[in-house]
Amino acid sequence: MIHLSSISKQQGNKILYRNGSFQINSGEKIGLVGPNGAGKTTIFRIITGEEGIDGGTISMSDKTVIGYFSQNIEEMKGRSALEEVKSAVGNMSEMQIQMQNYEVQLCDPDLDPDKMNQILEVYGELQAEFERLGGYDLESRAAEILTGLGIGPDDFHRPTESFSGGWKMRIALAKILALNPQVLLMDEPTNHLDVESIIWLEEWLVSFKGAILMTSHDREFLNRIVGKIVEIANKSITVYGGNYDFYEKERDIRKEQLIAAAKRQDDMLAKEEEFIARFAARASHAAQVQSRVKKLEKIDRIEIPEEETKIKFVWPVPPRGGEEVVKFEGLAKIWQSEQGKEKLVFSGANALVKRMDRVALVGVNGAGKSTLLKIIAGDVEATTGKCSLGASINFGYFSQNSLDVLDPNMTIIEEVHSRMPNAGLGTVRSLLGAFKFSGDDADKKISILSGGEKSRVVLATILAQPVNLLILDEPTNHLDIISREILLEAIKEFPGTVLIVSHDRHFLREITTRVFEVDKNQLRTYDGDYDYYIHKKKQEAAAGV
Repeated sequence: MIHLSSISKQQGNKILYRNGSFQINSGEKIGLVGPNGAGKTTIFRIITGEEGIDGGTISMSDKTVIGYFSQNIEEMKGRSALEEVKSAVGNMSEMQIQMQNYEVQLCDPDLDPDKMNQILEVYGELQAEFERLGGYDLESRAAEILTGLGIGPDDFHRPTESFSGGWKMRIALAKILALNPQVLLMDEPTNHLDVESIIWLEEWLVSFKGAILMTSHDREFLNRIVGKIVEIANKSITVYGGNYDFYEKERDIRKEQLIAAAKRQDDMLAKEEEFIARFAARASHAAQVQSRVKKLEKIDRIEIPEEETKIKFVWPVPPRGGEEVVKFEGLAKIWQSEQGKEKLVFSGANALVKRMDRVALVGVNGAGKSTLLKIIAGDVEATTGKCSLGASINFGYFSQNSLDVLDPNMTIIEEVHSRMPNAGLGTVRSLLGAFKFSGDDADKKISILSGGEKSRVVLATILAQPVNLLILDEPTNHLDIISREILLEAIKEFPGTVLIVSHDRHFLREITTRVFEVDKNQLRTYDGDYDYYIHKKKQEAAAGV
């Protein structure tokens, strides 16, 4: 369907890829992976024609229908959410009028046979396109997609401009899905989605008949959907068969093979260079020396890609807190709007978090997970009931607002050092190295950092404190898979208690020992890991609970 052959692309002085090739075949589901800044989004823009290439060729049919979901959404206004989604699928009413006109002409008994054949051909193409676009069930399909992405019937007719940025992202995603393209390009489609919406999207994409090329920082999402990985790294494009887990293993095997091949080549080169050096001055060996010199000039030297240095994070020893870390008793929260309307978030919440628990707080967006964490952290007061921290509990709190407290005029190392003034610069640099800020990266200004980089800075400052309770609200947002793994390993080693909200199921599966669910204004506790929680939910659903 789409063939990228020997493409090269440069941005300024930076080479993204040289002579890279891969293809998107009909029905293939492909994950596009690689470090931030490697050129993944540029691949999407090249395919859509938004950017050109410096070398190579791209071939695809002019009739290939491509849907592209990016993080840069167009302005939405003047339509309801449902109408906005339907608008993505061409002018259905105009197509219907055209088909009706052709049907009237075909009913004319005096119609010239040649003219009839001509109309039949055009009518057939138009009808096929109308069916492909799902014109006969567009309204119900748009409604189904919106509902799956968390926008229910009560909000179908709300104007798009009344939705927040995160919800507009869902509408933009729904538009692309409703288009039902032959090739779906998706740049981080799970951003801004809760777990329920991610699972719905996952199932939709698995059954999608077209081809998919997508990036995602959600390992489990990739594993469940893709059967091929295209890696953009080290100025190269490399193709792997299999899902993300297979890719990781295969990449490491190929790296070992490359290192072995490079060593064999180095040994061979050393022998040839030794021969040339020994016999260069001897006339009797001149022909052999020249032959070997020419041979060496023609050899392509094997390059070993630079490996990202991984520095293990070492926790400061926190004071030991009491066995009871957080206790809720009859906890309730009611928000009051400016118009005086009351909204119940939850009520009657009773729970006890014990020392060394790893509690995942789950529930749909808007259920009250962040509100509960804010109450624990003391940022918000409960309406009724009691929330108390145990003896000698010191907590570190990561929220989505944490990024705003960074000083844009400071460098990374200055910002972190200001949070831990008693630490030496060597200690600070070591800490930043563990969070992928090595060398000159630590001297970057906060003002130029991406969302993911800011998240890593905040997490580094929180994790460097001698706390015994971590309160983490979506710490994996904006983080790539490697950064998530670094954070995951750090939390696994954390010698204290964790309360976490995250939409990354792999992350939750790896660390959770208990689950608190906020649902329908109630708090329910599950004394088991994340898989136990999923199992119990399925049992409850089957029993109609």
